[in-house]
Amino acid sequence: MPSKPKKFPAAELKIHESKRDIGAEILQSIKDMKAGRGKVVLSSATEAREATGLSQSQFASLLGVSVRTLQGWEQGRKQPSGAARTLLAIAKSNPKAILAVSAQ
Repeated sequence: MPSKPKKFPAAELKIHESKRDIGAEILQSIKDMKAGRGKVVLSSATEAREATGLSQSQFASLLGVSVRTLQGWEQGRKQPSGAARTLLAIAKSNPKAILAVSAQ
């Protein structure tokens, strides 16, 4: 998960923002992406699902959650509960085990 942005006092934030060139920052980001200088951060839910080779709908069904809930986990908008975190950890470390249970 990305680190939290630094908090500035209001006056300091205003000064900082006034010096930014958003257009240049966006262009630089595009250049970096095209050059392959970027990193994709996957959530633990995405890593677990990809380890199983299942689609979002298949994996959500396996876990007993809605696709929307799984998408929230994968996008970092929501955090899985304790039991769901445990299932995701099992799916990530031993995808065959969770697939074997789903086949029963």
